[in-house]
Amino acid sequence: MNPNKKVLFTVLSFVLAMLVIACSCSSLIPTATTPQPPAGGGGNTQPTVGGGSNGQQILFQDDFSNTNSGWDHSATQNGTTDYANGGYEIHVTAITMTKWANPSQVFQNDVRIEVDATKIGGPDDNAFGVICRYLDKDNYDFFYISSDGYVGIGMNIAGTRTFISDSSGNMTADSSVTQGAATNHLRADCIGNTLTLFVNGTQVATATDSTFTTGGDAGLIAMTYKVDGTDIMFNNLFVYKP
Repeated sequence: MNPNKKVLFTVLSFVLAMLVIACSCSSLIPTATTPQPPAGGGGNTQPTVGGGSNGQQILFQDDFSNTNSGWDHSATQNGTTDYANGGYEIHVTAITMTKWANPSQVFQNDVRIEVDATKIGGPDDNAFGVICRYLDKDNYDFFYISSDGYVGIGMNIAGTRTFISDSSGNMTADSSVTQGAATNHLRADCIGNTLTLFVNGTQVATATDSTFTTGGDAGLIAMTYKVDGTDIMFNNLFVYKP
């Protein structure tokens, strides 16, 4: 055999042997893969249907974007109660006058009502808030604040309104109310014979009512005293099961 060819054969044999070893080893190297999310996980958690952010069941809610959601469309010489500008407005244009509205619902048991209420006009010497256990125009519980910083819980029995949250029979001053042309978040708990009012997250009044204890509609309410023009816009109403 030609010596040069022998050398070439030896070199080629060595190269081939190394290639075989390299191919064998490559099968032992793990293949890189794109990380995958855990099965059944990932993404944004969706809210529970019918549940509020506090985990309570929502019985009724209204952002007042639908002007046929059940509330009154009323206009008289004493004022208006109607949808307006993405909310629900109660405007009282007579002195010592109360106007209210209801969504035409019937809640069989205890409720917790929350709403944002904004004074958009009229005097600070006013009163406005929410109603629970509304049976008719003469029988219901009401929860008031005023734009000059007062709070109170009352009952309307057979057409006679009485404040029952303070022994004086009047509303009482409370610093939790944001005064003037401002928005306040109201919460009214009607649980058994106990009524509780919260303003901007703080409990401000409580009362006991053994007359209206279950059932009835919810509502929004506003009134004037010696000066007319009370104008309140309500938004983001929720009625929860406590």
